[in-house]
Amino acid sequence: MWDLFKAELLRLRVWALAYAAVHLAILGFLMRVVDLAQQPLLVYRVFGAVYALTGVLLGLYQMAGYRRPTTWLNLLHRPLAPLRIALALHGAGAVLLAVGVGLPALLVAVGQETMTARVVDLRHWLLPLAAWLIALGLYLAGSFAMLAPRRVALAALVLPLAWIVGGASGPWALLVQALTVAWLAALAVIAFKPDLAAPPRHPLAVAAVALPVQMAVYLAFLVLCFGVEMLWIMQGSHPLNSATAPAGGAIETDRMDGRQRLLAGLAASDDPQAPLWREQVTLADVLGVGWQLAAGLQRQSLTNVAPMEFDDSERRVRWVFSHDRMRLEGYRLTDGAGTGELGIGNDTAAFPAPALPAGTLGPLPAGDGLLIAGDTLYHYVTETGRILPRIHLADGEPLAGVQPLGEAVAALGARALAVYDGRDAADADVPLTPRLRIPVPGAFGDLSAIDVVERVDGYLASFAFTAQAHDMRGALPYQVVLAVDDDGTLRTIARRDIDADFPALYRYQAWWPSPFLHALREGARGLFARPDALTATQCAPVPRAIVWLAAVLAALAALGALLLTRNRAFSPVARAAWIIACAVVGLPALASLWLLYRPQERLGTVPLAHAAAA
Repeated sequence: MWDLFKAELLRLRVWALAYAAVHLAILGFLMRVVDLAQQPLLVYRVFGAVYALTGVLLGLYQMAGYRRPTTWLNLLHRPLAPLRIALALHGAGAVLLAVGVGLPALLVAVGQETMTARVVDLRHWLLPLAAWLIALGLYLAGSFAMLAPRRVALAALVLPLAWIVGGASGPWALLVQALTVAWLAALAVIAFKPDLAAPPRHPLAVAAVALPVQMAVYLAFLVLCFGVEMLWIMQGSHPLNSATAPAGGAIETDRMDGRQRLLAGLAASDDPQAPLWREQVTLADVLGVGWQLAAGLQRQSLTNVAPMEFDDSERRVRWVFSHDRMRLEGYRLTDGAGTGELGIGNDTAAFPAPALPAGTLGPLPAGDGLLIAGDTLYHYVTETGRILPRIHLADGEPLAGVQPLGEAVAALGARALAVYDGRDAADADVPLTPRLRIPVPGAFGDLSAIDVVERVDGYLASFAFTAQAHDMRGALPYQVVLAVDDDGTLRTIARRDIDADFPALYRYQAWWPSPFLHALREGARGLFARPDALTATQCAPVPRAIVWLAAVLAALAALGALLLTRNRAFSPVARAAWIIACAVVGLPALASLWLLYRPQERLGTVPLAHAAAA
C-alpha cells in the first residue's frame, strides 16, 4: 500500500509542483496589489470555483487512467484488498492537492503575516484548509463520477452544494466541509470495486449512494423548472418581465415608488382619517428607508460580505478590523508600516461584535465615518482619531442600517425603526436617544421596502413584505401601514394582502416533488448555523391542495416501486423496503431505484443488502 502511494505521488508530482508554482505566483502577485484577506465574497467564490475545478479534473484524470479494463484488472489483482488500494490512490491525490492548493495559500498567509502590517486573523489561517477541503471534496466526487455506473456518475456532485447554500460560519463551516468530504470519501471507496457496473451491496453503502442519487434527481427537476421559466421569460409573458405587472401583485408592489405604495396601502384602510392622509401623501415627500446589512456578521467568518476596512484620508491611514483582537488595526497608506490599534473610546476597548464600515451621514464632519457592530452604531471622529458609540439598540437587537430621514436620522433594527433627532448627529460626544420607535410588523427577512411620510405630529410608515413572495421559505406578500404620533402612540392604519403573481404550484415547486428531500435540504442549510434575526422569515403554511398533490405523488411512487421491483431480483424484504422508501421520499426514490438497479441484473439471488433503501 505504501509503495503504491509513493508511486502515485511520483507519477503526478510534476503536475502538482507546476500547479503549486503557478498558484503561488498568482497569489503572490495579487498580494502585492491588494489585501487578499479583505476581498469581497465574489473573489472568494471565484477562487473556490477554481479549486473545485482543479479537484474534479484531478479525480477524473487519475481514475480515467485506471478505469480501462486491462489496467483495472491489473490494479485490482495486486496482493492488496481493494479498500487499501483505494486508500493509497486517493491518499496520494489528497497529498497532491495539499501541495498544489493548500500549501501556496498557507505560504501567502505566512508572507502577509511576516512581511506586512496587514491583518491576518485565525479565520485567514483557516482559509488554506478550506481551500484544500473544497478541492479534495470535488476530487473525490470526480473519482466517483469516473468509477461509478454512468447512470449515477454525477450524483456525488450534489453533496458539495451544501457548502454554497449552508449558513454555517467560521470553524463550523469547516466542519460542514469535513463531513461532506467524509461522505464523498465513502462514495469513492464504494465505487472502487472489481465490478464497476455492479450496484452497492452493503446496506450502508446502498443508503450512502441512493440518497445523493435521489437528491440529484430532485435538483434536476428544479433545474428543469428553472429552464421552463427561462423559456417563459424569453416568450415575453412572464410576470417578472412583462410590460404590465399583474394588478395587485407583489411584482407590481415592488415596481411602485414609495408614494404609490403608501397610496395603495391607504386605499385598503377604513380609518376615518385615511382620505386626509392620502392627500398628505400626494403632496408630501415620501422617504425610503434602506439598510446596509442583509444578514448579521459572524465572528471569524471565513469570508467578507464587504471589505472590513476604511481609510482616514487626513492621516493617510487604513484601518482594518481584526476578528482576533476585535479592534481596528492600522497601517500607513504611504509605506505600509503599522500604526497600532484602535478600539472604542479613550481606552480602545474591544468591539462586542464584528464591525463593518457603514459610510457616513450628511450631518457628520468631512472625513468622519460610521461602523455597525452588532446592536450598536459607532462614529469614527477624524479630528480626535477616536471611535465613539452613537446609537445602541436595546435587548441585543441587531442593527441593519442607518440613514438620514429628512432632518432626522433613522436606524433600522431587526425589530423596529428608530427615529433620532438629526441635530445631535454631528455632536460626536452625545449618544443619540430615540425620539420615536416604529416596530417592524413582520419578520425582517420578508421585508422588501419601507416608505415614510412625515406628518405634523408624527409619521406614516408603510412596510411591504414581498421579499419572499415567490419562495415558500417566507410569508405570503402583504403590506402594513402604521401611524405613529410624536408621543409614541401607534396605530395600524391598514393591512393589505398582496396577490400572488404565480400559482401555488410554482411557489411550492421545491416542496411537492418530495417533502422529505426538501426538509433534508433545509436541514443542510441550517446545519451548525446560528440564528440570525436579519434573515428570519415567517414561513406560510403549505396549502392543502399542495399537500394532497405531494401525497398523490408519493402514492404513485410507491405503486411504481411495486411494479418496478418485479423486474429486479429482490427478496421480499428488499422489495418491501424499496416500496416504503419510495412512499416516504417520493418520485426521486423511484428514480434512484430505476437508476441503481437494471432489469438485466437478475443472475442469481440479489443479497438482502440490496433491500436497504435510502
